Amino acid sequence: MGGTPPCASCKLLRRRCAKDCIFAPFFPSDEPHKFAIVHKVFGASNVSKMLQDLPFQQRADAVSSLVYEANARIRDPVYGCVGAISQLQSQVKQLQMQLAMAHAEILCFQMQNDSSSLVNQQLEVDDDGGENKSFLLNNNMIMTSVPQSMNFSSSSSVFPESLKRESLWI
Repeated sequence: MGGTPPCASCKLLRRRCAKDCIFAPFFPSDEPHKFAIVHKVFGASNVSKMLQDLPFQQRADAVSSLVYEANARIRDPVYGCVGAISQLQSQVKQLQMQLAMAHAEILCFQMQNDSSSLVNQQLEVDDDGGENKSFLLNNNMIMTSVPQSMNFSSSSSVFPESLKRESLWI
């Protein structure tokens, strides 16, 4: 016959691929896994109805979304895409918190640096040793009174364990 090979949907469903097959432009024969997953989750009839209801320009985006949603539903049968979105939102919150902590730590270091430069300037200006010692003592008391919540451990990992897990897109 020498015609084009059937699309992935017609091959999986074991039927003849017509010229006007709605699946052919979006499920090529060299990517059978895409249609197999979509068919398993949504069913060929439902996918066909969805695609027929859309203008041709929007069908490629719809197929892409269906493939993504089907993959998510296979990985997480209960929550699907919502589970993935929830997990990503949780990671964003954790990273925002880490960023805020890093900003606070930088501010703390800047305050320490500013106060030590202030001590050095004061020591250069004053000639009386007694006043310098009392100022230095007062300055040390100020820096030691920084709350412990501002003292961050540098041994903490930059990436939380949740980011080290397998990603949905890999």
